[in-house]
Amino acid sequence: MSDIQNGNVNTFTPVEANSSEVDPVIAAFEAGSLIVYPTEAVMGIGCDPDNEVAVNALLEIKQRPVEKGVILIAANYSQLLPYVNDNAIRPDRRTDIFSSWPGPNTWLLPKSSSAPVWLTGKHSKIAVRVTNHPVVVELCNKFGKPLVSTSANLTGQPPATTTEEAKAVFADSVFYVEGEVGGATKPSTIRDGDTAEVIRA
Repeated sequence: MSDIQNGNVNTFTPVEANSSEVDPVIAAFEAGSLIVYPTEAVMGIGCDPDNEVAVNALLEIKQRPVEKGVILIAANYSQLLPYVNDNAIRPDRRTDIFSSWPGPNTWLLPKSSSAPVWLTGKHSKIAVRVTNHPVVVELCNKFGKPLVSTSANLTGQPPATTTEEAKAVFADSVFYVEGEVGGATKPSTIRDGDTAEVIRA
């Protein structure tokens, strides 16, 4: 695993449980910084989903309208429960949804009453997935919650697949987490949790 300093990739040194040293990854997250990190197929750029200022900054740098909503990526389903209305998921769809995780499969699920509008946009559902990418799993477990996950690119441009490509787009305006993308050949498939309709193949 790697860690981050402002605008640079650095070797990660684990912080001891009784250490007063602040973990730079957690500090960046809590400060509302945008973080670039590897995902299953491409480099992702994300932030704290509960930080409206950070999400708006992400949408601005991505040139993405808030109405579209964003994807949340998590280490496990429990981390997604504050944002998903679990009771509203169709019983006949649950097996397909949960058996597809962890992996590069994003589902549109009913949003909870507390899911903020800056995550869901104009939609009644929220896009979520449970990842098996070890870097993202470690990040989400560090934060104790999901990350906003959108491809590291400007809208309409090809997504970055390496840290170097991401730096060419975002320079020193974000934090970088070192790591390689997974073996998937394209961004996650997005499907509707009610109908299984493929929204993005």
